[in-house]
Amino acid sequence: MPVLKKKITLPIRRNTSLFIDVEAGVTGLGGVAKGLRSRLGKRPELKGVAARLRNGGVQTPHPTPSQGKPARQGSKQQARLRPGSRTRQDSPVFFVTGLGKSGTSWLMRTLDSHPEVICKGEGRFFAADWRRPNFDPEGTRALASSLYYALLNSDYLRLWVERSVWARDGDADKHLDNLTRLATEHFLTQQLAGSRKKFVGDKSPLLNATFIEEVSRVYPEAKVIHIMRDGRDQAVSMLHHVWNRSTDQGGVQSLKPGELEKREVYREDPQKLMETGEGMFTEERLRDAARSWKVRVGKTAKDGPTLLGSNYAEVRYEDLLERPYEEVRRLVGFLGADTGDKAVQGAVDSASFEKLSKGRERGQEDTSSFYRKGVSGDWKNHFTQRDKEIYKEEAGELLIRLGYEKDEGW
Repeated sequence: MPVLKKKITLPIRRNTSLFIDVEAGVTGLGGVAKGLRSRLGKRPELKGVAARLRNGGVQTPHPTPSQGKPARQGSKQQARLRPGSRTRQDSPVFFVTGLGKSGTSWLMRTLDSHPEVICKGEGRFFAADWRRPNFDPEGTRALASSLYYALLNSDYLRLWVERSVWARDGDADKHLDNLTRLATEHFLTQQLAGSRKKFVGDKSPLLNATFIEEVSRVYPEAKVIHIMRDGRDQAVSMLHHVWNRSTDQGGVQSLKPGELEKREVYREDPQKLMETGEGMFTEERLRDAARSWKVRVGKTAKDGPTLLGSNYAEVRYEDLLERPYEEVRRLVGFLGADTGDKAVQGAVDSASFEKLSKGRERGQEDTSSFYRKGVSGDWKNHFTQRDKEIYKEEAGELLIRLGYEKDEGW
């Protein structure tokens, strides 16, 4: 008869364990269990100990949901945070995405004000091809690249994956995808574990057109909220953002020829700039903005429902302005968070334009502020006739498809 010689540790209740030295034949463990039952009597906290002994003491002391037994309510959060979990319904992780200056920061702060949600930005976990071309490690604290890019382009990491006995027989790119997923989960759920909240998300700008493809491949159980805005309003807001963060202002954005002069005229008298007939945009800047909106927003809106299904949701900047409580309630419900009046109203009110702009009302412009004006349709005050033609040439079809224009006659 084979002999089993081991110490079995059986957790019985929190902070209480039963330690048993066993030196008996495997078939003799049933006798040990029988003796324990007679000694332990009917104490409810010890129920099931003998049964585990009868099976050789090798079962997991606290069965997980994957073993077919329900987890205790108190351990539900731990189950969600288990590394490598692939259960769509249980993941607490989400991403808020959208083209820059489409309301991503506003939505981030709104969700972060909800009592069950953490939302920060910008972690820039995805965008496999994104790195800052003019990055100066000594001159700024800005991220040099996305996390995905950093992992995919680490020569030593790739060599380890390709040559390690643990990884070399597999697909190196798949391993790197999985490492990106584990690293992303680590940073996000680490924040969540130290809080009393239930969901954690990153504001992830659309740095490329393949964001949804990357999420579906690397982190398919995460949820994505895509916020969209009329591309013409986005272009106006982004130009102000570039002006404020240009290199001559101590930022990282490079101005194109003629843009510095336009900025100074506008800040002195916006109407004067329009009267010149030139407008605030250079043609190159506006065409780039329209193409970016068309490709990134158009592809994300198309791929989201197809690749992520029910894990994808959309919201319009304009709808958040018009009916914030209804839209925020819908979005927190999508995440699985509390949709009660108190939680939703607190989130909306904490991230109102008045709060974020330190007292200004919507429509009161501060060109130096990140929260410049907080309105929709402002492009009509800034686009020249030529600007309208340029944007229509580049992205008119998507404006119609998304409902920002009714027909080609605009």
